[in-house]
Amino acid sequence: MKKHLNNVRNVAVETLLQIEKNQAYSNLLLNSMIKKYKVNEKDIGLLTELVYGTLQRRETVDYYLNQFLNNNKKIEIWVKILLRISVYQMVYLDRVPDRAILFEAVEIAKARGHKGIASFVNGILRSFQREGIPDLNLIKDDIERLSIKTSHPRWLIEKWIKQYGYQETEKMCEANLTPPSQTARVNIMKNSVEELYQQLTNDGVLVEYGDLSVDAIKGLKGNLALTEAFQKGLLTIQDESSMLVARAVNPQLNERILDACAAPGGKSTHLAERMKGTGTVHSLDLHEHKVKLINQQAKRLNLLNIEATAIDSRKADELFEKESFDRILVDAPCSGFGVIRRKPDIKYTKTIQDVTNLAQLQLEILESVASLLKSGGMLVYSTCTIDREENNDVIKKFLQDHPEFERNLAVKDYLPEKIQPYIHDGEVQILPHYFGTDGFYIASLRKKG
Repeated sequence: MKKHLNNVRNVAVETLLQIEKNQAYSNLLLNSMIKKYKVNEKDIGLLTELVYGTLQRRETVDYYLNQFLNNNKKIEIWVKILLRISVYQMVYLDRVPDRAILFEAVEIAKARGHKGIASFVNGILRSFQREGIPDLNLIKDDIERLSIKTSHPRWLIEKWIKQYGYQETEKMCEANLTPPSQTARVNIMKNSVEELYQQLTNDGVLVEYGDLSVDAIKGLKGNLALTEAFQKGLLTIQDESSMLVARAVNPQLNERILDACAAPGGKSTHLAERMKGTGTVHSLDLHEHKVKLINQQAKRLNLLNIEATAIDSRKADELFEKESFDRILVDAPCSGFGVIRRKPDIKYTKTIQDVTNLAQLQLEILESVASLLKSGGMLVYSTCTIDREENNDVIKKFLQDHPEFERNLAVKDYLPEKIQPYIHDGEVQILPHYFGTDGFYIASLRKKG
């Protein structure tokens, strides 16, 4: 029976339990659990599917389970998670037979608890197997139906409907349930996109060209971060929408650039590469351990024109002289609603108040760096969220308070043709279903002078 505590489904239960108890990030925790439990390489795919899939569909699965749990509100959280994982497999994973799912669930229940719990789990799952899933289309309230069908909290759906309308919100929620691609940015200082594509193909790595960014290679199988090309600094793991930010900044050779919220360093290194190793990118982050990540990336890519400093970017004006930067990037801390496919726990942990607090923080950072930009210089603001309160509203307020800035309409000249229909007044809002990328926002401003 002990072996069931080390099998892949129990590791999935333990991972989801840690996420729920400690608000741990799924992407970081999963890697540490794989190491801790020495998960067999052939089982990593299933473990990832169970953790991410159950998280992505948590509210839907709970809706299916609730009809059987009405009188059992006090069941232990690990039991609920075991039931969730089992129902997720029964509904969404065709390749696993129900009998195997039930057997594993009962054995894990015995190993973690006792025969009584095992009997309870067996009874619930057999009832579910017998009665099947309810028809979600019978839910009359449109918002409730979309909320349960796509497993997004109601308040978030209501917010997005006000901002984008019902149809766009529905497409966005459905896109958030699809697995994300792994994409890499090619280091153009060391090789062309075509050269890297050929090298990876020759090494047996299945790749294709990106959909949105001309710098991008998309991994179809395996992990690009484990390739020799990654170790040699020929590529950086980055989403295609995120690759557009450095293009929007449009850095020139020998310029002095500030990246105010830089960790883990993806955009700083992209800026430094586009400057061909000239000039200086000053990369700031609040935490010392995150500054180390920036330095590690710079070292791997052999970029000597990055200087990373641990400081609260709201105090950047105490560190640097006024009007000392040619261009400034504020890739601000945000709710992350554009990366729900990669971090599904975000949709359950963030609140309306979080969004309001973040919008205030974003404005404070912009306020701090505004005086550091030279006249005629460019300020680019970006987030990986799709919430207008943190995006358009922040820029609108900043421009009201800072008449010395104006929208940089020329930003469209630096961005790919595919993006052009989504550029308005120097702003770009990419939603997850447009290109299958992360949701992302970019605004370009110019300091008059």
